[in-house]
Amino acid sequence: MNDFKVRGDWMPFCVPDITDAEVQAVSDTVRSGWWAKGPRTIEFEKRFAEYVGAKYCVGVNSCTAALHLALLSQSIGPGDEVITTPLTFASSANTIVHVGATPVFADIDPDTGLIDPREIEKKITDRTRAVVPVHYAGLAADIGEIGRLCDRYGLFLSEDAAHAVETRYNGELIGHHPKGAVSYSFYATKNLACGEGGALVTDDEEIYRKACILSCHGMSAGSWNRYGKSGSWRYDIEEPGFKYNMFDIQAALANVQLSRMDDMQRRRFEAVAVYEQAFRDVPQLRVQKTPAYCHHSRHLYILRIVPEALTISRDQFIEELKARNVGVSVHFIALHTMSAYAKRYGYKPEDFPKAYAFSESEISLPMYSTLGVEKAQYVADAVLDVVKKFKK
Repeated sequence: MNDFKVRGDWMPFCVPDITDAEVQAVSDTVRSGWWAKGPRTIEFEKRFAEYVGAKYCVGVNSCTAALHLALLSQSIGPGDEVITTPLTFASSANTIVHVGATPVFADIDPDTGLIDPREIEKKITDRTRAVVPVHYAGLAADIGEIGRLCDRYGLFLSEDAAHAVETRYNGELIGHHPKGAVSYSFYATKNLACGEGGALVTDDEEIYRKACILSCHGMSAGSWNRYGKSGSWRYDIEEPGFKYNMFDIQAALANVQLSRMDDMQRRRFEAVAVYEQAFRDVPQLRVQKTPAYCHHSRHLYILRIVPEALTISRDQFIEELKARNVGVSVHFIALHTMSAYAKRYGYKPEDFPKAYAFSESEISLPMYSTLGVEKAQYVADAVLDVVKKFKK
């Protein structure tokens, strides 16, 4: 560590894994003349449903869209409450607000960052209609226990799986025979990426039917093909819907990425092994624990500093890493501290102390399939160099 040298170029927090296959797939799609929802989207929906082990998949333009459609499928709205975690991205709660319901936060397990089923049960009232657990960073929430709670209290289970492509619960992929609906993200930073995009999977035919219709303006089924020879110009608007559908340029990328998942995951875990070895016995740092029931997809690599063991704050730690040309992020700023939620619902940081403490000490290190062992080692060395310089 005494001879640590700062690299000459900036190391980004995340970059997508792009090969000639993705470029060719997009080029072929553009040249085909079918850019909107079409055969490639239909192919991806079929393949992704089979991949996770669900009966149905609806390709959409974001995980946010999928989360919104899941709640709409149950007619959740004004007067209803939906429980989720404060340690998440805004869309998990924003979509609850969008349907007119009230988001109710439940605190987390500080070892994992996952919503705590015991805290969920404390928040259930006669107005509670659904639970939206988040599979955080690639760890699976305890959907067995959460599912039992939903069954006991008659609640809808809408899983936020934005981080959970390749996450497994008791050996099975998230989305395998879901109780309700599961929403995925294919944003540029995700394990399976197509720039923007998402999917809703379900085993419930009625949820599937509603999501299909609502995702494209409420137009009757099959209307995507109304310009084709086998299509019809006639359609009905069954409900006032949204413009949420995936389109074929996105699906072209997603189909290639899905075919490459095994190789991309293997290379993620090679980088993770470097981090795990480096941080195993460092008292100034805490690594995210993986529950016995879970196979971690390693979407993110979560590291927490121990404030009392360092002379600098988490924010200063980030600046030190940036000075060493390492790009990092924070997942997440606790949602109940954001002005939109603090002002509207009167939340204070201490209302969810575990989520707040986690949020204030968390750093997300670079984690992507093209990172490689050498760059991962540089990141690890940079972290340890900061620890050495500022430990008490």
